[in-house]
Amino acid sequence: MTPLTLDVTSVSEIQRAADDVDSLDVLINNAGVAIYDDLSNFDVIEQHLAVNFLGPLKVTQAFLPLLSRSRGAIVNNLSLASLAPLPVVPAYSISKAAAFNMTQSLRALLAGHGVTVHAVVLGPVDTDMNRGFEIPKASPESAALRIFDGLEKGEEDIFPDPASLSIAEGWSTGVVKALERQFTAFVPESAANLE
Repeated sequence: MTPLTLDVTSVSEIQRAADDVDSLDVLINNAGVAIYDDLSNFDVIEQHLAVNFLGPLKVTQAFLPLLSRSRGAIVNNLSLASLAPLPVVPAYSISKAAAFNMTQSLRALLAGHGVTVHAVVLGPVDTDMNRGFEIPKASPESAALRIFDGLEKGEEDIFPDPASLSIAEGWSTGVVKALERQFTAFVPESAANLE
């Protein structure tokens, strides 16, 4: 595993990172920002969208040729807030909802090219981002192990901690997942541009 540290809002840094990698089996989009807000500051909303939504999309596009060659996997670390908004961080919730929809779209668009796309629906994990919340949190190590376990099992949607795991069965058998599967049928086999 090779961690790459870069500003996902910088096209030049993304391209430099992509140029430095010769082969790639799994891309994990893990960058994120969460700022308390009330949707009154458009700069905060735009920052969330730039990092949490456009960042993973730009990184994915830059590394897609390598993933296509290896028939690899994309793992997008999302949040329970992508499924239902957390009112103390609504801009974060909006950006993660957009990233979740992007993940589902990429999953459908890239399936015919042998690239799998996985959504990690994280609940509270004991990281700097969640330090202000006084709630039970999973350890980063246990969440990471569960993410890799889900990836190995080929799970499209990975629920790696106790809070997210509590909705996993309902999600996989629910109407939203059924609708995602139904909409996938509309994707032409040659839909994704891998160059």
